[in-house]
Amino acid sequence: MNGQSFLKGAIIISVGGFIAKLLGAIYRIPLTNVLGGEGMGIYQMVYPLYCLLLTVSATGIPSGLAREISHARARGDESRVRGVFLRSLALFSALGLIGFAAMLVLAPIMSRVQSEPTAQASYVMLAPSVFFVSVISCFRGYYQGKSNFTPTAVSEILEQAVKVGLGLYFAYRYRGDVQTAVSYTLFAVTLSEIAALLFMIAYHFIAVKQPHKPLYRPISSDVKNTALLKVTVPVTIAASILPLSNILDSILIVRMLSRYANNATSLYGIYAGGANTVINLPVSVCYGLAAAIIPTIAAMYAVGNVQGAEKRAAFALKCTFFISVPSAAFLLVYAEPTAHFIFRSIGGAEGEAMVRLIRYMAVSAIFLSCVQTLAACLTGKGKPKISAIAMGIAVAVKLGLEFWLLRYEKISILGAAISSGACYLVALSIDLYYIIRDKKNLGKVLLDFIRIACISAAAVGAAFPLRHMGALPILGVCAGVYLALTILTGVFSRDELSIFQRRKHGKYRRSGN
Repeated sequence: MNGQSFLKGAIIISVGGFIAKLLGAIYRIPLTNVLGGEGMGIYQMVYPLYCLLLTVSATGIPSGLAREISHARARGDESRVRGVFLRSLALFSALGLIGFAAMLVLAPIMSRVQSEPTAQASYVMLAPSVFFVSVISCFRGYYQGKSNFTPTAVSEILEQAVKVGLGLYFAYRYRGDVQTAVSYTLFAVTLSEIAALLFMIAYHFIAVKQPHKPLYRPISSDVKNTALLKVTVPVTIAASILPLSNILDSILIVRMLSRYANNATSLYGIYAGGANTVINLPVSVCYGLAAAIIPTIAAMYAVGNVQGAEKRAAFALKCTFFISVPSAAFLLVYAEPTAHFIFRSIGGAEGEAMVRLIRYMAVSAIFLSCVQTLAACLTGKGKPKISAIAMGIAVAVKLGLEFWLLRYEKISILGAAISSGACYLVALSIDLYYIIRDKKNLGKVLLDFIRIACISAAAVGAAFPLRHMGALPILGVCAGVYLALTILTGVFSRDELSIFQRRKHGKYRRSGN
């Protein structure tokens, strides 16, 4: 199956991820109405563990495998491609089974630690998803390495659709028994992963159907488990550092705020569940760029075209700016109508805090989106350890700033927002230094940022007379003006829009663009 171009792949996986996240966000509204406060409390105790697992599996394994497979394809070593895929299936399926068993064993312990014995059944219901996510991630990594992002996008949408449909069905059917309703609602997550895995298996058999090939084909014998782990483990560590830091945030922020605020938990909820949710919307759209750039960068480095790889990385950053910069500008200026539109039930002092947090965190949308893209570039380059180290340093800075700023009542929860922005800026600076070393490419990145920032400012300013009319009319005007200015000023040249389609016999050239 022919690979998709960078831009086409990025659009496919971005749209798929956005639809999946939109379904997930809508799902929470009726689910809360059916389960109530107690039911959602139990749900939230168990679900973060799955979210952490999903972050690790969905980022670590696919990204690492995509790099290895695209690297082998660039060298024309199809035997190694098959070897990497089959070896990864065996290795990560085994690790998934171990994780499944561990979650079963830890279920009673976790429920006791959380002082919620009824959560044990929910952990058991969710445990099988550990195995299924690991296997699904191998298939996703295999196709992403071949620059085919359709199965990943479709499987993500299918996951959410099954989870939403069956989750609401179980919640409504067992609504009289909160414990049963929650456990079966989480079982819907496991069923959604089964559905996604069945789709990936079916897609794979259709995609690789080759009746004229022999049933047995030798595979490369030099593919070792240690080689796969060497690539995937650093990516997994880098992907898990931020979610783990969020767990530490939930402890540190609440305890620090409790010294002078009676609503510490509420303020943390507004920050983590409200403002962060808004800021992560443009980041989730940029995820497609990160996923699509890995096989492209890996293929360039495989044939020794370092200069070309840096240009690809610079262009990926430009695309990231194109989405994240206007989003940040919009959130900075129109934080109030945005907060009112998304969180209509939050008003008063909490609503004001939400607006301030969104404004303070708006620029974080740019930093985090760029970190996501650059981390993917480092994975494609074969240097995932650098992104892990960078994020580790950044999180240390974040926790240190939080401990310092949250002590002051006048700063309060805004200290967490400031610390978050500093965290992403530190990670961005380190990643950028290691992925783009050429001064000309670095200068071009800076000029692209300034150019897109100016256009974004003009677009956001054009809608200012409508600031009292609500978020949707404002967004419509901003988007229309922004796209028009993008076209009129020629932000993207024809050469840039076609740069990722320049292949010769399926391989990237060693020189040139």
